[in-house]
Amino acid sequence: MARYFDVHPVDPQRRAIGQVVDMIRDGGLVAYPTDSCYALGCQLGDRDGIDRIRTIRKLDDRHHFTLVCRDFSQLGQFVHVSNAVFRAVKAATPGSYTFILPATREVPRRLLHPRKKTVGVRIPDHVVAQAILAELGEPLLSSTLLLPGYDEPLTQGWEIKEELDTAVDAVVDSGDCGTEPTTVVDLSGDEPEITRYGAGDPSRFE
Repeated sequence: MARYFDVHPVDPQRRAIGQVVDMIRDGGLVAYPTDSCYALGCQLGDRDGIDRIRTIRKLDDRHHFTLVCRDFSQLGQFVHVSNAVFRAVKAATPGSYTFILPATREVPRRLLHPRKKTVGVRIPDHVVAQAILAELGEPLLSSTLLLPGYDEPLTQGWEIKEELDTAVDAVVDSGDCGTEPTTVVDLSGDEPEITRYGAGDPSRFE
């Protein structure tokens, strides 16, 4: 059964955040809140965690996983960012965007798009997500918690625990965080390409 953490959305309890991060470091898969939907997250090099996310969401090898980063300097360790892209991404973060960019060698090969060698990155504007990232000290490998057969992501912690009680190790509940996923912008080509319209204002990339 998944452990359930009721975490304050403005002033997250340090003990609870520490316990969640300990579980992640021990190979745990957690459902946690972001500024656009709940997400499934595990440690970057956790092969079993990646496979569990694929199983829960029924994902194929073409799916872009996302590295959820604490800040821009951390993001820059994992993707190649040109000067023009730097300005665009910097202006839109933290926020409800996921950016597809060429990956550096820091990113495990199995996380990359098989043909393009790209990976998704984002910096969330959410207190609890940021607290987890600060304590972890590295990005969380993540995917939106959108289950097969559902039109929208689950947004209530108790509902997620009920649905995924044996599939995840922990559920971090800090209240409703909406049903609209991030806007996904592919910046790996010559021009920005919006591949999913979501919570982030797409007009700056159109």
